[in-house]
Amino acid sequence: MPLVSVLMPVYNSELYLAEAIESILSQTFADFELVIVDDGSKDNSAEIIRSYAARDDRIRFVQLLVNAGEGGARSACLAAAKGEFVTGIDSDDISLPDRLRKQVSFLQSNPQIDAVGVYSHVVSEDLRQQYDREPPERHAEIVLNCFIGLLSGPFVHASLMTRRRLLLEAGGYDESLRYGSDVDLVTRLLGRTIFANIAEHLYVYRRYPAQLTAHVNPISEKSILLARQRRLERIWGEAPMDALERLARVRAGSKLNWRERRAAKRDIKRLIDSFIAARWVDASERPLLIAVMNRRLEQVSPRLWQMFCHWRRHNFGG
Repeated sequence: MPLVSVLMPVYNSELYLAEAIESILSQTFADFELVIVDDGSKDNSAEIIRSYAARDDRIRFVQLLVNAGEGGARSACLAAAKGEFVTGIDSDDISLPDRLRKQVSFLQSNPQIDAVGVYSHVVSEDLRQQYDREPPERHAEIVLNCFIGLLSGPFVHASLMTRRRLLLEAGGYDESLRYGSDVDLVTRLLGRTIFANIAEHLYVYRRYPAQLTAHVNPISEKSILLARQRRLERIWGEAPMDALERLARVRAGSKLNWRERRAAKRDIKRLIDSFIAARWVDASERPLLIAVMNRRLEQVSPRLWQMFCHWRRHNFGG
């Protein structure tokens, strides 16, 4: 029985698929299975997978004859998995050699934590460095980041390693979602475990025009909105659309006016108090979360207000 199951859903990924597979087979940690589900690809993806599976018995190949979408493919991956720990890799990404070893070591050394991600390099189609993704390391800040800004903020989702029992207890992947099933699953993990991120760049995430175009469509946008609604309803019991929109805009590149920032501050304070009441985070983490809130709101403030806040901190501290 392998200790780790690496899940790879595939759909028309022939250009980068071999690179993704090789990056798992080249890991310094060897006690794994690579579960690859081809989701009805129309290119040569299935042939590429089949050729690797014939050479390495750690690969388990499942072929879906009809395209099931992201949720269905991930669900098929999880159903076939046998490892104590489950993680993933997207079929156009790369895992650096020590990734699995370091995540397994982290979870074995921290039994109170059931889910851990890593930092990543974001690169272009030809692997040119664009920027780094460095999500928060601490559980409380990860939980807050699940609700403000982009849904991908708290994790590089494909890099997340969890204990398989936790995924099964949470109900696995929602097969009805053609997009965002990994984000939706994290929503159902909230309150069930402690999260963490390893502060090392162990994953390479490709970002390129064709990929982005494929993910910007009415179905994906509807899935993202549904994920946001489910997430807010879990902690508030409701998901007001105005609050959803404000919280989504608290991210780099956005600017909120004074009235919007004031309303967003009320929303985030309500979130923090709700986390503590539900025991998703410890009350001792409240000062940290308030500081994170203030920093994030400053980032979406007009430039003059940011300059004033910087001057105030420099001269008076805090």
